[in-house]
Amino acid sequence: MAHAPIQDTAEEWQVNATSTPFTGNKTSVRTDTVVMPDGSAVTRDYQVHPGSVAVVALDDQDRVIVVSQYRHPVRQRLWEIPAGLLDVPGENPLHAAQRELYEEAHVKAEDWRVLTDVYTTPGGCDEAVRIFLARGISDVEGERFDVEHEELDMEVTRVPLALLGRGVLKGELHNNCLVVGVLSVMAALAGDGLDALRPAEAPWPARPFEV
Repeated sequence: MAHAPIQDTAEEWQVNATSTPFTGNKTSVRTDTVVMPDGSAVTRDYQVHPGSVAVVALDDQDRVIVVSQYRHPVRQRLWEIPAGLLDVPGENPLHAAQRELYEEAHVKAEDWRVLTDVYTTPGGCDEAVRIFLARGISDVEGERFDVEHEELDMEVTRVPLALLGRGVLKGELHNNCLVVGVLSVMAALAGDGLDALRPAEAPWPARPFEV
């Protein structure tokens, strides 16, 4: 028996009141009074986030570029894929991803595809992340990007895709974008292939952008 298509749908419940009790450097906290289906009203606190991009950069030896960085909220040094915030409203996510790959790994890529789109923690934050697949990796000429803060201690290396996949399933790797990105690449390889992925400029309703 065939299943009906399974996909998320846009929906917005009535909000009777809203406030912003905290505004930070990049994000803020919003409190909404939301009307439930039974007519009752409850408050929901959540983080308002500009959105992010991340890149699974896969070289011709099936290795992924990863970076190691200290993350204070979880008190761990995590292995991650290059990623960054969408700092400019309406910014083209592909351009942002290309910038982050250059800044964190000092490489460029010839072939770009959309790997997957995710909400990182939709129960408490509206952050949307577009994860790209980048292939045709080569070094960039010129000066490296000036780093600061946690990035001063960042380590960059290339790790076989299969090794990362095993690390994810063994509970040794925890970064959200790395986990989703690595498993998505492996799923694509086991399915229709990497060339069947969406084009790099595919629409992204969660964070509309200018082409």
